[in-house]
Amino acid sequence: MPTPEANPVKLSQWDALILESLKTHESSADELLQRVQAGQLPVDDSKFQFDYKRLTELASEDLATFEQALRHGYQIKYNTLRGIASWILVVFGQEAELQLEPGHEAVVASLTAEQHKRLTAVLSHGWVVRGEQAATPDASTTYVIEPLVRG
Repeated sequence: MPTPEANPVKLSQWDALILESLKTHESSADELLQRVQAGQLPVDDSKFQFDYKRLTELASEDLATFEQALRHGYQIKYNTLRGIASWILVVFGQEAELQLEPGHEAVVASLTAEQHKRLTAVLSHGWVVRGEQAATPDASTTYVIEPLVRG
């Protein structure tokens, strides 16, 4: 039987952002799962104005899949430049630089080795992360996240 990590749950970019935002409010996966199932969710006052009720819908549609995404991670079905930058902001609390020049579109972010690993695990297919890993695990280095193939 494949492990959850070998076969990650696929979430939409928006659902992934909502889940990551709600994780910042809860201390444990068990607590978050309980609150989502009960519909006892906070109101988001961030610039995104997330509607956390969407997570209650996801959990009621397929609890096992939702719980796997919560506890073992997920992969985003389809990323956009702005979505990647938003994910970095929500998860790591840092503004990424958007480069929007046609033919050279990219997201530039300074990440630790652990952040790099986490980001590459969730990115949808079709994206590449370029950059040299920092000398120490706690040091940050600049990475460029760009489409693998340009149109």
